[in-house]
Amino acid sequence: MSEFDPFDLRGQERKKDESDERIKLIVDQEKDDFKWLMGSKRGRRIVWRLLERTGVYRSSFTGNSETFFREGQRNVGLMLMAQINECSPDQYALMLKEQNDVRNKHADDGRHK
Repeated sequence: MSEFDPFDLRGQERKKDESDERIKLIVDQEKDDFKWLMGSKRGRRIVWRLLERTGVYRSSFTGNSETFFREGQRNVGLMLMAQINECSPDQYALMLKEQNDVRNKHADDGRHK
């Protein structure tokens, strides 16, 4: 068990620096993980499905208490959008194009039947 010495200012500063460094490493790893996910077509499809399921692209208003549930889901989607914009905005544009291409392909398949 380590004892806290209120007079050891250097020790306190050293511990704070170590803590700050650990936090920075965790944040950097999270960003790298997300860039890796968005760096592949498969990862972008996963992120797109999450964005759709959280309702980030639609209104959450229902006129009853379900609105609160939907707003909670949408808030998760907005946090995901913030991470996308921070870590890989170029990949977001690519993800939109890929989803648009999929939508157009399904529309074309439906017309040719």
